[in-house]
Amino acid sequence: MGRPPQVAPEKKIRIVLAVLAGEVSVAEASRKEGVSEASIHRWKNEFLEAGRSALTAGRQGPSSRETQLEAEIAELTTALGEAAVELRVWKKSAEGRLGPLRTSR
Repeated sequence: MGRPPQVAPEKKIRIVLAVLAGEVSVAEASRKEGVSEASIHRWKNEFLEAGRSALTAGRQGPSSRETQLEAEIAELTTALGEAAVELRVWKKSAEGRLGPLRTSR
């Protein structure tokens, strides 16, 4: 006898959340969804462990995406500062050739 078809992650989540919310028992979910009680218990334990791990590791440091965004912000801030300095230099240069500009500060 072959293995039963693999259950989609979305279906596993729906089943586990229904069991955790007390909407159905593990036995009821097993009969209704056509999967073993052992599978539902395993999914529930994996779900809870993943949540525990996520909450434990959640604030130990920035994620790689946060680190990437912070580097991008630093790069853009530097570029903006350089552009502001360059603009001041151009304005001063123009004032020297054309006289005071109305927009100069």
